[in-house]
Amino acid sequence: MNRELAHLSDEALVALAARSEQSALAELYDRYGRPAYGLALRILRDDALAEDAVQEAFLALWRTASRFVPERGKASTWILTLVHRRAVDLVRREERRRADTLEQAPERDAGRAVDEEAWLRLQRERVQEALAMLSDQQREAIELAYYGGFTQSELADRLGQPLGTIKSRMFTGLARLRELLGDPGLEASWTSTS
Repeated sequence: MNRELAHLSDEALVALAARSEQSALAELYDRYGRPAYGLALRILRDDALAEDAVQEAFLALWRTASRFVPERGKASTWILTLVHRRAVDLVRREERRRADTLEQAPERDAGRAVDEEAWLRLQRERVQEALAMLSDQQREAIELAYYGGFTQSELADRLGQPLGTIKSRMFTGLARLRELLGDPGLEASWTSTS
């Protein structure tokens, strides 16, 4: 396969995709198709639905590339966020489809679901705020590991850094997140996969 745009940054490729350059979209897919599928599969736990989520996310990228603002974040994070949103949308769609075949649950269960959703939204916002307080290198390593599904060894290869540097960034970044979020068990949740 010809990868004539392989030398360009992710942000440059998104800009080209905004101008309807199909080869730019193909290059972005070559770079992020695998981690996008891994993320979607972890959320959906279904191969076909994960493939749908990735396809819908890259279609959304194609349609909305002109709205991407590099100053607000990295293109890789934006792409994986699109995938995450599509996967969550598919989970919700599947839940609604399954719920339509069941009898209505009592109202207090619906209230509990709303409370849980509000709590999850609050937790998500707390984590995003804490991530914003990390150094760029720490945030990148943690986001690629969590959202992209990369192991520490894969991150070292991808970022062109020694494995020890990646491990250090992950350790110090997670320690800082633990401090910011007040969760003493956060550090232990990352298992080394060298």
